[in-house]
This record gives sequence, C-alpha cells and structure tokens, in this order.
Amino acid sequence: MIVAANEGRCAQGHGPDEHGSDDHGRHMDGIYRYQRYIYDATRKYYLLGRDRMLDRLRPPPGGTILEVGCGTGRNLILAARRYPEARLYGFDISKAMLETARASIERENLADRITVVEGDATDFDMQALFGVPHADRVFISYSLSMIPPWQEAIREAVAALSPGGELHVVDFGQQSGWPKWFEKLMFAWLRKFSVYPRADLEAEMRTVAESAGATSRFETLYRDYARYGVIAAKAI
Repeated sequence: MIVAANEGRCAQGHGPDEHGSDDHGRHMDGIYRYQRYIYDATRKYYLLGRDRMLDRLRPPPGGTILEVGCGTGRNLILAARRYPEARLYGFDISKAMLETARASIERENLADRITVVEGDATDFDMQALFGVPHADRVFISYSLSMIPPWQEAIREAVAALSPGGELHVVDFGQQSGWPKWFEKLMFAWLRKFSVYPRADLEAEMRTVAESAGATSRFETLYRDYARYGVIAAKAI
C-alpha cells in the first residue's frame, strides 16, 4: 500500500545551521526535483556499501523493515526481493523523491508489501505513520549526512526498534585512507549537494546505544570511503 501522510555538518567541522522540517523538505525538493530521474543510475557508482547493509539486515520471518530517508525507494525494493516474507515501510521528507518512489514500487508490483509516506527523520512515530508500533530492522542509507540534526535522527530510529531489533547505518566516511587531494575534492563536491559526512558518527552511535541499553558495532569500508554501524536493541 502506498499512502501519503501529513505529517549538515561538514566532514571535519560543521555544516549548515539546523532549520525546520518544512524548510528542509523544500530544500531537498530543490536538490532532487530533477536529479531524482537519474539518481539510481548515477549513485550506484559512489554510494558504496548499501547492498552489503541490505544483505546484513536479516529480519526475522514475517518481520518489519523501516527505511529512514527512503528516497527513490531503491533500497526498499531490493530489500523486498531479498526478504520476501518481510513487510516494508519507508518515509522521506522530500515530496519529489516520494513521487519517484511510489512510481517505482508500483512498477515492481510491490505496493502490497511496501508503504511509503512523507515524514521527518528527527521526529516520527511509526504507529501514527504506518499503524505499527515498531520495526524489527531500521536502516538509514546515506541520509544522515544530509540531515542537519542528524543525532536526533539516530535517537528516533533506535526508539522505533522492536526488542531485539537492529538499526543499520551506512554513510560517507572521512576518506582517511585516500590521498589528501581526493579527500579535499570529495568533500567540496559533496557540499554542492548539501552532503556533510559525520566525523563523529561512530561516537554518536555508541552514545545512543549505551543510553538505550543497546550494543553497537562499527566498521570502515573501502579505505574509509564509507562507514557502517549497527545498534542492536536488547531482546526481552
């Protein structure tokens, strides 16, 4: 079912000031109004680690999966194919991206398993958005680097987990394993799209996990091109 609902910081330092969700939604629409048509075809070359993350979700049989910042729906569609017994949900703050996601989900005949709505990663309620209280797996793929109050997004995602559930995050790293010229060029290019890799992502995920009584693990991928972290909630 597809429905509509009402409802950063730089690598070494800081990004744009935080602003309201309505302003951020309009900003994202401005960025992706036309890019969404070529997004999946172009991003596959540099949004590395997404498929590795999807392979590691492994929800329980009949479990629920939530994507925070679902964009074009690409990840949800691939997850639906990998986990045919799962029920999938996603939300995004960009109306333009959701329009593309809905069309893609319909085209793949997955509208009966994937529900996407408009929502804010820093303040959401799964029950209000989807009519379900929690998710067994939540994932955030290359979105935290575009959310100004990204720490809040992590806390909200952990709060949405079922007992024993897991939050998976993949995003840009600090490029520490690459030549300095590449690092500098990469950060400058990302800023053009309001993308600010989070230097303290691991520390923040560890802090959130500890405060929630959960565990965390973290790794760098491709010489720190990307970073991948997991927070596992305590089972009852």
